[in-house]
Amino acid sequence: MDVALGLVFFVATVCAASALGRKINVSVPLLLVLAGVLCSFLPFVPRIELHPELVLVGLLPPLLYAAALQTSLFDFRSNRRAIGLLSVGYVIFGTVAIGFLVSWLFPEIPLAAAMALGAIVAPPDAVAATAIARKVGMPRRIVSILEGESLVNDATALVCLRAAIAAISGTVSATQIVGEFVLAAGGGVVVGIAAAFVLSELRKRIRNVAINTSISLMAPFVAYLPAEAIHASGVLAVVVTGLIMGTKAPSMPNGAARLSQRSNWHTVQFLLENSVFLLIGLQVRTIIAGVRDDSMDAAKIWTFCAVVLLAVLLLRPVWVFPATYLPRLIPAVRRTDPAPPWQFAAVVSWAGMRGVVTLAAALVLPADLEHRSVLVLAALVVVAGTLMLQGLTLPALVRLLGVKGPDAREDALNKASLMQLATSAGVQRLEELRSDSDPPEVVAMLKRRTQERGLAAWERLGRPSSETVTPSQRYALLRLAMLEAERGKVLELRSGGQYPHEVLSEVLEILDVEESMLDASLVEPGVSTGGGGEGIARPGGVCEHLESAADPAVPNDAVCDACIREGTRTVHLRMCVACGNVACCDSSPGTHAFRHFQASGHPVMRSVEPGEDWRWCYPDELLG
Repeated sequence: MDVALGLVFFVATVCAASALGRKINVSVPLLLVLAGVLCSFLPFVPRIELHPELVLVGLLPPLLYAAALQTSLFDFRSNRRAIGLLSVGYVIFGTVAIGFLVSWLFPEIPLAAAMALGAIVAPPDAVAATAIARKVGMPRRIVSILEGESLVNDATALVCLRAAIAAISGTVSATQIVGEFVLAAGGGVVVGIAAAFVLSELRKRIRNVAINTSISLMAPFVAYLPAEAIHASGVLAVVVTGLIMGTKAPSMPNGAARLSQRSNWHTVQFLLENSVFLLIGLQVRTIIAGVRDDSMDAAKIWTFCAVVLLAVLLLRPVWVFPATYLPRLIPAVRRTDPAPPWQFAAVVSWAGMRGVVTLAAALVLPADLEHRSVLVLAALVVVAGTLMLQGLTLPALVRLLGVKGPDAREDALNKASLMQLATSAGVQRLEELRSDSDPPEVVAMLKRRTQERGLAAWERLGRPSSETVTPSQRYALLRLAMLEAERGKVLELRSGGQYPHEVLSEVLEILDVEESMLDASLVEPGVSTGGGGEGIARPGGVCEHLESAADPAVPNDAVCDACIREGTRTVHLRMCVACGNVACCDSSPGTHAFRHFQASGHPVMRSVEPGEDWRWCYPDELLG
């Protein structure tokens, strides 16, 4: 009963702190750490001991797998040099530098133990770095590099830690260390690829959603355990499996299974990511109490911890700036990958928060190691210090340096272009499959529904503060109200006991599925992307029509004369760049811009909505 109550309290605390952090705009990881610290000093909260196996086997594989599922393999590959320099080069550099520094300043700490501490505090945490990076709104390339680094660096750190612990208990040669690295990396990659192959083949053949989802939840352990059994890197095996499965998932059969996987992993990731920060806070009281019996005096202990924290903060920029710019002295590298602004390197340097893996690794240290409790305390200080110092100041640093995150307007425009291309492919396939025996109304309905979905994305590029909703928004709002009425009627009939429970459940599920398909950004009031594609003219391809198109002046009082004549409603306005004709968009009932293209053959139109300057080529279906 006590365990059950403890779990309920734990999950409730995670949910409450997460909700509060989002409401008051405070970093959720930091809030959970503080909540854990407060709870650790409450007399009625039992002592919760963080067992290394719980983190390294129970929490780390699913956390890394969930992160890898959402990481683009293509982005990972395109940033592999930067990721490798950070996840391997920086971890080894940090391990050695901190090891020699600690051994030099504090001779009572053996070099092997100092190297072990360096391996423990060297890798930034997979959860802390990306959680704060996404909240801050960094450029996508920085987020991709930080994600890639945090996925792989634990594998490097754990190999370094194993070598250091082996040196503590005896001797270890350079050949042995190199051999461990080769086995860890090569074995981890091989096991990861094999696990991904087996899992993907299984999931292709299983149509049952529950079984398919269960196999997905097993995936991180299917990769981790065999790799660890052969002394390879289970962490690397999990990451490789996750990257491959995440890339293959969209092409897997059974859309219901894909939706179930996303939903379940989103929940698992939320609980585990936030739980680790609460666990960190809960260890504070126990770890501080553990140093009371150490032979080092209190002043020296806290000086030791401060020196390690300062070294961790300073060594990262010492590595990041040369690693960013020195490779680009090579002409071939500079041509294919120009040097980023120094602000990017500064942000990456400061995004080095440590997390629960650092604490778990510290607890792996041999129990009979002299000054072990001091080393564990130093690891805790590094975790808390980086979360507080870097986590709290990183948003301000990003704003101060003027580093811009993804442009929501550009994303909206690219989404509209992509949806247009997908819609055209779907309609083309429909034309290939239709036969004379197909009911015309069915074909017309399929075309209309497909095209309306694509048009909804274009509608969002217009005025953000329009007094009237767009047709797609109105459709979603009305359909949502209808679904509520339909569900209410089914629930009313359920209370009467006239229909079997199974039948009622199937009907309710059908209504829920349709509701889930309604675009949340169309249904929720007040949702805005900041004006859609304002000020953007980004090519989606190259065609002669866009290259040779004129650039006429845009009238300030533009209206669709055809809509006025016919008495139809205008949603957004477009203008032909060849003759200057202003007409309504395809979301408008009249579709006069498209009709003008059909009548005149003029290929290119542009938006004349305030702040928008993108163009569209009708014949080639390209954005420019």
